Amino acid sequence: MTTHRSTATRLIHLVTGLVAAAFIGATAYAQTKWDMPTPYIDTEFHTQNIKMYVEDVKKATNGQLEVVVHSGQSLIKHPDILRAVSSGQVNMAEFILSQFGNEDPMFGADNLPFVATGYDNAFRFYQAQKPYLEKRLASRGLRLLYSVAWPGQGIYTKVPLKSIEDLRGTKFRTYSPLTARFAELLGASPTVLQATDIPQAFATNTVQAMITSSATGVSFKSWEFLKVYYTTSAFHPKNVVVVNERAFQRLPDNQKKALTSLAAQAEKRGWQMSREREKSGNETLAKNGIMLIEPDAAMKATLNKVGEQMLAEWLKTAGADGAALIKAYRGK
Repeated sequence: MTTHRSTATRLIHLVTGLVAAAFIGATAYAQTKWDMPTPYIDTEFHTQNIKMYVEDVKKATNGQLEVVVHSGQSLIKHPDILRAVSSGQVNMAEFILSQFGNEDPMFGADNLPFVATGYDNAFRFYQAQKPYLEKRLASRGLRLLYSVAWPGQGIYTKVPLKSIEDLRGTKFRTYSPLTARFAELLGASPTVLQATDIPQAFATNTVQAMITSSATGVSFKSWEFLKVYYTTSAFHPKNVVVVNERAFQRLPDNQKKALTSLAAQAEKRGWQMSREREKSGNETLAKNGIMLIEPDAAMKATLNKVGEQMLAEWLKTAGADGAALIKAYRGK
């Protein structure tokens, strides 16, 4: 009897241990938590879209996967985000592709001015560019979840320009290698600044002009230090949301599916939010005293000439993939 009771007791302890281990494993599983840096502030539509996305993921996985968004460069500075997510320091991240155009010309393609103006063209350009982006990101251990364009980029100045020549010699805020080249070709002095540094830079006269969207202009109350916005809609740069591939592969199938399927929804929603933000941004700028000016024929001609030169230069560095991208986009 003692032997039977001892055996039964051991079996009970074994089963109890297995149940406890399974419970502990399930609890640990439920506590999967990722940190996600983004360079942009909470009021920016990109950040708002991301927060909706990660909340949807949390709900779809019954709380098993939680992504904590760290906005406004609060966790990692923008120039360091690509390296951080590639190395696995963080598992998910958002960044603007063009910031890393010096590392790979394909990352800067959507900063080519006057190649794909307006949302419809920008989306077609993205469809042509996407296979190359996925390949480039995969080589860095990353999976592209989704990408959303900014509103069209325009030129902000303190006073109206008599001609584009008035930008010559000014300190011009830029945020990527190609926007820096754009400033150079206009005769301006490019000054690389993160979006969060814009108000201070203008307040201290570090810069006198910039190219960015109406959304960014509204986020930082540009009417407090600028007076004019030229609605050039020169290009639509894109942010990407990526996941570290190793971290992604460690997830169970239901969490992988949640990340990818809900990413498609976030991308569609984000492009619509961008369109709405451009419209409301232009209206808000005007309401607060910013003069919205459409460039005249002479200014457009000069800007288009700059765009043609930049495309030719880019094609020389982008190789066969760059040529294939432009060919696919233009349908030639």
